[in-house]
Amino acid sequence: MLGFDLNIIWFCLVGILFIGYAILDGFDLGVGILHLLTRKDIDRRVLINSIGPIWDGNEVWLITGGGALFAAFPMVYATVFSGFYLAFILLLMALIFRTTAIEFRSKQTQSWWTNIWDTLFCIGSTLAALLIGVALGNMIRGIPLTTDYEYAGTFIGLLNPFSLIIGLFVVSLFAMHGNLYLLLKTEGELKKQIKHWLPYTTSIFIFFYFISTVLIFSLVPRMISNFSNAPTLFIIPLATLFVILFLIWKENKEHYWHAFLASSIIIFLLLLTYGMGTFPYMVYSLGNANNHLSIYNAASSKNTLKTMLIIAAIGVPLVLIYTTLIYRVFKGKVLLDKHSY
Repeated sequence: MLGFDLNIIWFCLVGILFIGYAILDGFDLGVGILHLLTRKDIDRRVLINSIGPIWDGNEVWLITGGGALFAAFPMVYATVFSGFYLAFILLLMALIFRTTAIEFRSKQTQSWWTNIWDTLFCIGSTLAALLIGVALGNMIRGIPLTTDYEYAGTFIGLLNPFSLIIGLFVVSLFAMHGNLYLLLKTEGELKKQIKHWLPYTTSIFIFFYFISTVLIFSLVPRMISNFSNAPTLFIIPLATLFVILFLIWKENKEHYWHAFLASSIIIFLLLLTYGMGTFPYMVYSLGNANNHLSIYNAASSKNTLKTMLIIAAIGVPLVLIYTTLIYRVFKGKVLLDKHSY
């Protein structure tokens, strides 16, 4: 019984860490996706400095989530990271270019220099969001696995229409999330410009939300099966729809903090829907049910899970405290000074 409980606890803990990353780094990536919509150099500096003090702390959640996945479910870690190797290399390169752009952009004042880094910042952010969505799409759809739990497909196979649509959905979600974040961090003429983007980013998100929802519940039978076996789970997608309506209402009233909170809850509910729809499987094998990786056959030993749970009980609160302190210190509107990017 203890092992069963530990497996579920670690499934939830890994999920919480990746949800935290999606919410926090989601608006970071969204700022980058929207970056080139501004034209003035000072406006682009404001956008970069809106995330400058916090972007690296946000990515701690990704590192922590990856570490937790490796410790608790090493088979899943090995299968996913080896199977998606080229995709993850591209993701890593996108994140590196994005990070380099933040640090290097203001080292020179020539327009050609800043334009290069602005473009890389936007491309890196957009590509990272797209690849995260493509990876998620393949995990929802399932991937071909051998009896040794190795990915049996190709890199091109990961770029199937279903996963690309999920990728575009994630790009649209992060763009809207970043748009709302920028409305909390800017003022004056720049805020008016950013406010003008909001109906477009929200409309595109809603479009891909409905397309993705229809595709998932039409093409992924196990999602329907899991929700049908526990009808109370349907409250999660219904709650998502309600929060989207709440978000639209708050946007129309220009209550942007409430709208940003709503977009964060939407990300939480969407990933919760995914988790509940795939449980207890973590990697679903297409074509052979014997090759699925679940929270049971892919988990570490009971002793490892118990030991890691103690470490997590110490480490996760520290991450939460660090994140809270950073956001308290850097709250308020962006002000440029000599130390700004």
